[in-house]
Formats: sequence, C-alpha cells, structure tokens
Amino acid sequence: MHQKTSDRLRMAILVVWIVGFLIGTTTHILDLVAGGLGTYAEVPTPLRLFWVSLTVIDPVTAALLALRRRAGIVLALIVILVDIAVNWTVFATVGGHPLFGVVNQTLFAAILLVTAPILWRWFPTPSTAPADQQSSS
Repeated sequence: MHQKTSDRLRMAILVVWIVGFLIGTTTHILDLVAGGLGTYAEVPTPLRLFWVSLTVIDPVTAALLALRRRAGIVLALIVILVDIAVNWTVFATVGGHPLFGVVNQTLFAAILLVTAPILWRWFPTPSTAPADQQSSS
C-alpha cells in the first residue's frame, strides 16, 4: 500500500495525528487554567507531574509531526501508549476518568499504530532530507 498511498491520504493521516495531540494540549491547558497549581491534586505527585508534562510534550510532538520528523512518530507512539496505560490504570483503580475519554484515547492509539508505517515511509530520513532541513536538525 505504501507506494499507492496518495499524498492526500498521507496528509489526512498526518492532520489526524497533529489534531489529536493538539486536542491533548488543549485539554491539559484547560485543566491547568481551571485548577491552577492544584490541578490533579487528588492524585499522587508522579501522576500529576506526568499529566502536567503533557502540556509541553503534546505540542512538541505536534510540532515534530508538522515538520515531518520521524522523531515525532516515535514520540507520538510513546506518549499515547504511556498515556493510555496510565489513564486506564487510573480508571480501573481510582476512578475519576470518564469511560468515554479512555476509550477515545485507545481508539486514537489504534489509529496511530495502524498508520505509523505510512507516515514513517513518507517522512524523509536524514540522508534524504533537503540540506537546509538537515542543518537545522
């Protein structure tokens, strides 16, 4: 499929990835605005730090993807897999997460896992990237 995958389809996949991480960014920003320094205070500190860190990690992931960097694909997969593992664990043991949210994140993770090879083949390797893109790496 990779040679027959149209640029339009690849771009649509990329947009879905970027929008997903920007939705995550927005969610965490809204949580911080609403809760201030007490955001996620009901959970242990490591968990709170993880969720707050996503306020930075999610947009960095989106930026790397927008720049068509393979590191963005790797980071995206790590972030979403860790996030759903954490969120399902919290959902199952502590509660507080709506089922709708963890199911949507899991579906998003499935989309990422299925489409990652398409983006991987489409994104340039450092040896095939234009010279100006290589020098800024």
